[in-house]
Amino acid sequence: MLKRDCSSVVGSERERDGSSLALKRHCSSVVKLLLPHDVVGLILERLPVESLLRFKCVSNQWKSTIESQCFQERQLIRRMESRGPDVLVVSFADDEDKYGRKAVFGSSIVSTFRFPTLHTLICYGSCEGLICIYCVYSPNIVVNPATKWHRSCPLSNLQQFLDDKFEKKEYDFPTPKLAFGKDKLNGTYKQVWLYNSSEFRLDDVTTCEVFDFSNNAWRYVHPASPYRINDYQDPVYSDGSVHWLTEGKESKILSFHLHTETFQVLCEAPFLRERDPVGDSMCILDNRLCVSEINGPAQLIWSLDSSGGNKTWKKLCSIDLTVNISWFFSFSYPLAPIAIMDGNKLLLQGRNSWGHRVIYDLHDKSYDLLFDPSTGYAVYYYQRLFSA
Repeated sequence: MLKRDCSSVVGSERERDGSSLALKRHCSSVVKLLLPHDVVGLILERLPVESLLRFKCVSNQWKSTIESQCFQERQLIRRMESRGPDVLVVSFADDEDKYGRKAVFGSSIVSTFRFPTLHTLICYGSCEGLICIYCVYSPNIVVNPATKWHRSCPLSNLQQFLDDKFEKKEYDFPTPKLAFGKDKLNGTYKQVWLYNSSEFRLDDVTTCEVFDFSNNAWRYVHPASPYRINDYQDPVYSDGSVHWLTEGKESKILSFHLHTETFQVLCEAPFLRERDPVGDSMCILDNRLCVSEINGPAQLIWSLDSSGGNKTWKKLCSIDLTVNISWFFSFSYPLAPIAIMDGNKLLLQGRNSWGHRVIYDLHDKSYDLLFDPSTGYAVYYYQRLFSA
């Protein structure tokens, strides 16, 4: 009796599997009959990454389309044009919340993302859905949070030098900030180290190393920047260039074009004259280069308007740091702007990985906490399919 029952169960399972396969083939045939494949491609471009990863198994034609570079570029462009950026709170600790947390603001989603690595630093923001995790003593890692694809890079000359000094217990060297972006003309992703030379007992004003993903190698760029940089702040990537704040009484926006690999002064930031370099920072909000500064008990955020060929600074907002003062750590270390979500919700994070993440309403000037304080760096990003 038991044997017959088991046979019956196995037979039923086979029937269901056969029915499922038949239904899948039937649906695929119906789609082929009713919709031309180019129309199917336009529909697929509008779907989230999670769905596209599943739909690769529908047919070889769908798999080929979804994995093509042309489709992935169109999907990313459509994603960026259709809604605001998502935000990831990236952590590296093993004891971080493994189940994740999520908050929704209009079309934007804020969620946690844990990546198993000993690295403790992350480049500001993201580049077309990719984030870059790094450490000055070990290889940098580029990650696609949507697909879990990642790639390690060889050590730069700077990292080899610092690793050697670390082994000798020589710790009197600064920790430079890594930049990550894309050469928009040839589609190559690049990492950039730019650091003040004197701190490393070198002769030039600055030293620049670039990693090109197309040849998997680091190389020096000559000439490097003629201006010393504010090495307290993270460089930011925007529209094919990486930007730094310069050091000195009259701070400038220094730009490095990732295709020509040349430096130029993008513009001056007159409101940053003779200020504490720790209290100033750059960010990207609504696809515009912005600068944040501390001015007394307020944090001012300026947006660079390049429309009409002229570059002018416009005040985006003024944040009162005396409100809920415990969230802001201190007036010398303001919250770092991360992204504008749902049109008027500005997400800010403490300058440390364990700092508060605060939502500031640009319209009614109200504040709210996002999650509880937890280890991790917040970055804006757009989900994409890049996996090779």
